[in-house]
Amino acid sequence: MKIKFYIYNLYQKLTEMKLSNFSGIALCLAMISCAGNDLSLESPEKNIRVEFALTAEGEPGYRVVAAGKELIAMSPLGIEASEADLGSGFSIKKVLRNKVDEVWEQPWGENKIVRDRHKEMAVVMENQDGVGLVMRFRAFDDGVGFRYEYETGLDSLTVMAENTGFLFAEDGVSWSIPGNFETYELDTRELPISEVENANTPFTFRVGDVYGSIHEAALYDYPEMNLYRCDSLGFRSELAPRPDGCKARVPGSFKTPWRSIQIAPDAVGLINSSLILNLNEPCAIEDVSWIQPQKYVGVWWGMHLGTHVWTEGDRHGATTENALRHIDFAAANNIEGVLFEGWNKGWETWGGKQHFDYVEPYSDFDIEKIAEYAREKGVSLWMHNETGGSIFEYEAALDTAFARYQELGVHVVKTGYAGGMPGNIRHHSQRAVQHYQKVVEAAAAHQIMIDAHEPIKETGIRRTWPNMMTREGAKGMEWNAWSKGNSSEYLCTIPFVRLLSGPMDYTPGVFDIYYEAADDYDDRAEWNGDYSKCYIKTTLARQIANWVILYSPLQMACDLIENYEGHPAFQFFRDFDADCDWSEALAGEPGDYIVVARRAGDRFFLGAGTNSEQRTVSVPLDFLADGVVYEAAIYGDDPDAPEVRQPDGTVAPDKTAYVITASEVTSADTLDIFMAADGGQAVVFIPKE
Repeated sequence: MKIKFYIYNLYQKLTEMKLSNFSGIALCLAMISCAGNDLSLESPEKNIRVEFALTAEGEPGYRVVAAGKELIAMSPLGIEASEADLGSGFSIKKVLRNKVDEVWEQPWGENKIVRDRHKEMAVVMENQDGVGLVMRFRAFDDGVGFRYEYETGLDSLTVMAENTGFLFAEDGVSWSIPGNFETYELDTRELPISEVENANTPFTFRVGDVYGSIHEAALYDYPEMNLYRCDSLGFRSELAPRPDGCKARVPGSFKTPWRSIQIAPDAVGLINSSLILNLNEPCAIEDVSWIQPQKYVGVWWGMHLGTHVWTEGDRHGATTENALRHIDFAAANNIEGVLFEGWNKGWETWGGKQHFDYVEPYSDFDIEKIAEYAREKGVSLWMHNETGGSIFEYEAALDTAFARYQELGVHVVKTGYAGGMPGNIRHHSQRAVQHYQKVVEAAAAHQIMIDAHEPIKETGIRRTWPNMMTREGAKGMEWNAWSKGNSSEYLCTIPFVRLLSGPMDYTPGVFDIYYEAADDYDDRAEWNGDYSKCYIKTTLARQIANWVILYSPLQMACDLIENYEGHPAFQFFRDFDADCDWSEALAGEPGDYIVVARRAGDRFFLGAGTNSEQRTVSVPLDFLADGVVYEAAIYGDDPDAPEVRQPDGTVAPDKTAYVITASEVTSADTLDIFMAADGGQAVVFIPKE
């Protein structure tokens, strides 16, 4: 691979130097082996260009130019298989072009109306063995996508490697998590590109004045892609392996997922990009009327605190009494759904060879009574399916379990895979990707929406399968209960990294910031060890703002419901609507701060958050409707918060201190957002009568 990168680098240097000697000309002619064909593709606004080339050995490569400057230098393309040469000896037969400019609508999303505007170039090739390859490129004004489309004439292929390269033209700064084929629950890092050894995607970066993020789209029947450094500034794709070491087994004719590079002149442009969705196919579900975003509460946070447990007994969380209490709370507070974990038999086997029953409840969870009560109250009952990684057992139970849930009127299932998969199957390998997709399609057949934890990463399949609502796929709220927790810098980074791939079920909204002082802390310590230094690392106002910032169409208020009862600041969640129509990230920088606005119906919501630095950000309200006066309810940090000793011994302003103010505003106004260190602000804009 280093040799290939050297060839491409040499080609670039010769081209830039405009050498007229024979060797330089010969090399250039060898690279551009399809005389008379233009092998470049520009985006509609001509701000991005992708170029294709072949080496003298017939090995494909590509290059990306953004804002008139090289971003990705000539980098190799190709796949290795045991049965055929898929990477070399190619010659170009023809180049096909197309352009698209259309608007499509999705049943839910950050933006329900999406514009797909791109140009396409399909380079049709064949090698000496008769292997056909179409390299399909699409250039959007917010990035590029490309994929491999092979025709071999064979029945099947064993993919051993994918050699897609990403050679940066110059160094820059990056934000990512380490490469890992089992988990995404890792801390984000800010590193020079040249110091990254491996990374998962999205891999976000800034080179000069250009921001970008490498990811993939439409991941089906194929392993996920990580990035591994193979040169000072060069990365190659690394696929999650199968247990026998190969990467994938595919038909003789197959298409890979799209490899994507989002590109923007500012960091928030990456958040506002629709490229990943546009690289996916249209909706495959004919009737989507049952697919509805929701706010929800549930028996969850108490289990991580240790005040409740998953198994039947004295501290069992999912009891009939608790269920009815949560349903009443949801109905009284404009909350659509209630989730119960630990309702089904099998949790007592946790930690060994788990065996869960996905239909039979514990004796203290009267599922028929609870389902009927939820229907009477107009509340959606959610079921939780933890698999412990036992995917074969779960697949065998899917249709029976989902049919039962459909009978009960259940339209949402939260899945979990907290454990090793059988037979050394990696969580992000081809077999696991197949499993996650099987669950989505089985759920669709029974009108069930999916909230997946320990998932495969989002790659935009929610466009095609909109019942795949949200996923975890990063360090969520629970890490605050039994570890050093998630910093405000982390929460200012994941919107620019993890959430570029799609919605995240972070489960935000803890109001009891210093929960270690709760009356039942002793129970938690008994169950979970001594975590007396654990507490929420942000202010209460930032917890509220996270409902807006951390997008999910299924959005949870995760704290114990008794911590919300009678709390003035909980009015924001009552007013909040998870079914938004429009969204825009207004300002921010990775790791520093973030400001996001969303609209649902005629209401607007704004969420802002900062890192450990206090800051004030001025935000024009020109996103509001013209000519309308809004009542703005502002939930912010208290600038006069008293200093208190934190559980870890540091002294800082009280993170529970907040202020609620009201103001009349229009689209002509500017809002000055004050945020304390680790703080934030949330605003709901309601039109006046």
